[in-house]
Amino acid sequence: MRVRGVTLRAVSSTRWRVLDRTGRVIGHLRTEVEPGGTRFHAERFDLASARLRALGAFWSADEAVECLRYLR
Repeated sequence: MRVRGVTLRAVSSTRWRVLDRTGRVIGHLRTEVEPGGTRFHAERFDLASARLRALGAFWSADEAVECLRYLR
């Protein structure tokens, strides 16, 4: 999978670590197949709770990554 302006590093078959142009991790992208198509979930690690926090679900990887960029 490719998204312009970021690097995606596979963590598993359905999850990618999203890195900005400087190599800094800005979040995670997770895919989930649904009857209407594939959903892309933007997630970010929450240090206080030590777990990934869902930021939103989108119909394209570009939209999910834009969410991660916007909520930096």
